[in-house]
Amino acid sequence: MNLLFFILIIMLMPLIHEAYAFPKSYIDVESQIAMEITVYNSNLGLVKDQRQIKLESGLLELQFVDVASNIIPTSVSIKSAVNPDSLKVLEQKYEYDLISPQKLLNKYVGKEVMLYSKNFFTDKEELIKAKIISNNDLPVYQIGQEITFGHPGRVIFPEIPKNLISKPTLTWLIENKLAGNHKIEVRYLTQGINWNASYVMVLNDKDDRADLSAWINIDNKSGASYKDARLKLVAGDINRADEMQPSKDKIRSMASLEEPKTQFTEKDFFEYHIYTLDRATTLENNQIKQISLFDVRDIAIKKYYLLSGAQYYYKNKYGEIFTKRRVPVFIEITNNKASNLGVPIPKGLLRLYKYDQDGSLQLIGETLIDHTPKDEKLNIKVGEAFDIIATKKQIDWKRISDRLYEISFEISIMNYKSEDIVVTVIEPIPGEWKIIQASHDYKKKDAFTISFDIVIPQKRESKLFYLVSLKF
Repeated sequence: MNLLFFILIIMLMPLIHEAYAFPKSYIDVESQIAMEITVYNSNLGLVKDQRQIKLESGLLELQFVDVASNIIPTSVSIKSAVNPDSLKVLEQKYEYDLISPQKLLNKYVGKEVMLYSKNFFTDKEELIKAKIISNNDLPVYQIGQEITFGHPGRVIFPEIPKNLISKPTLTWLIENKLAGNHKIEVRYLTQGINWNASYVMVLNDKDDRADLSAWINIDNKSGASYKDARLKLVAGDINRADEMQPSKDKIRSMASLEEPKTQFTEKDFFEYHIYTLDRATTLENNQIKQISLFDVRDIAIKKYYLLSGAQYYYKNKYGEIFTKRRVPVFIEITNNKASNLGVPIPKGLLRLYKYDQDGSLQLIGETLIDHTPKDEKLNIKVGEAFDIIATKKQIDWKRISDRLYEISFEISIMNYKSEDIVVTVIEPIPGEWKIIQASHDYKKKDAFTISFDIVIPQKRESKLFYLVSLKF
């Protein structure tokens, strides 16, 4: 009997909860005393929102408004910063059924409203009582004994339905043991906020030094604004689990080797890097905000030309592989103090510029760069050289036995520039291989890669020939 009574009480708890009006505490953004947001470069933010409120003891309902509409409800937690043991959360819910004209009409189907319209004969506005009988595409009204739709009058609702709210709201049923003032800290994850880095690099006349400016770009579409927030950024690729979410309507010479000046403090954090802004900032909803990360002058760089092959050229007869291909040009930076850099570089878009002969700054290329730690090399593709043309052909392809082949290639590179250049040719060779003959010295970079550095005088052509023995 006691067991049946207990089960009955458990089953009736939702109804008891609805019927009994617990004391309510409304916590809006005006009571906010601290805000911190950590933004990840994976469309994710961690919000820590602290607000001051006076609470009674006992069972209470807390309504916490002005939260992100893209919140991940299962990530929410709440605690008292005064006494963490004083609050016990019994129930938690996220309400996002926000007021809109369409939803108001839907909620009032079958109910009476007033239509406020202008009488064209008397030129006065009149109130007409009407019943909404349907709201598919357009509301359908019953006025008296007549049915109509497309009525021009403004709809006046007597009240806001209880299950519609004006702002996204977190609601808790809590048991509070400590009456008085509390500092409530609410933490949650939200989607819709992202950051990335962008870079501007300006090359000098000789293409051996450059200035580099870095910017942080924060795109806030989370559905909330974060005022005077302590901002942290995490650089790195964190693992994200797939989770079903509730759907919602929705220039100077190098004087020293000092660290680049920045308004962010950078530290190692687990397997990532974390950047903390040294001042408070405000992130408005539906806003892209840019904050300077660093500005470094006179960085040592190296320009080089690189022509890369492909493994499949060795596996069949090809003859002419390509003609008049322009050779790509790259910039290499060693990210260390000796180059006047030496800082962790978050991934982002890098744009390269250079002044022309008239002193006007021109874009010469752009590329996406990956996270680059200190002392790592950063290789940036700028574009394809206008005045350096390459042609590649397969001279011979012989099958010596079932698995053994001899294959030869010729690569011609024409330099139309008014200066001597060096083009590096990278050839990825599959299988077990041996160079039998080569017109130029080569380096074995790894088990499947060789490289040639081809010197090409101005206005001249150089030809690379090599014969390789291959076993597949």
